[in-house]
Amino acid sequence: MKQKATNIVWHHHKVKREDREQAVGHKGAVVWITGLSGSGKSTIANDLEAELWSMGARAFVLDGDNVRHGLNKDLGFSPEDREENIRRIGEVAHLFAEAGVIAITAFISPYIRDRQRARELNPDNTFVEVFAQCALNVCEQRDPKGLYKKARQGVIKEFTGISAPYEEPENAEVVVDTAKLSVDECVAAVLKQMTAMGIIQQPSA
Repeated sequence: MKQKATNIVWHHHKVKREDREQAVGHKGAVVWITGLSGSGKSTIANDLEAELWSMGARAFVLDGDNVRHGLNKDLGFSPEDREENIRRIGEVAHLFAEAGVIAITAFISPYIRDRQRARELNPDNTFVEVFAQCALNVCEQRDPKGLYKKARQGVIKEFTGISAPYEEPENAEVVVDTAKLSVDECVAAVLKQMTAMGIIQQPSA
């Protein structure tokens, strides 16, 4: 995106990212959970946050609906607005990670290109893409918000999976089939990957 503002200078912090990470005992990171509406993204995100907190880690969930109530309330669901929605949240999640927090995002984020841009903001081994894989018919059966029904009726336009595309991740660090795995199993898979990447250290049994 083209820079509009002029006469601005980047200011460096005296407190470094490494200092913040040392203080909290883990790396700052972004856990980016993507998937269709009803695939279980928010459920996984909130349980992951709770588990990380129980381990003493600092984590915070950035949820798609919540963010659209405030930061992104000016955006709709056109392809252009979806791109800007993910651009903004990618920047916010990156700032959380710079502060030594594990930012957990739960957004459909349907386009590969936009997710890749969010990834590229972060250093290697600090971005974990999690694909909440779930068949469309299962998501429709769940339909916790009644959105699929409205989309099928034509009430909701440009709805991902029905009238708008969803591009599945090609190289996600974690893929969990939420139609077959429990929430606990999904969270465990994410924690295992975060440990393997050196973001956290799970306590010994």
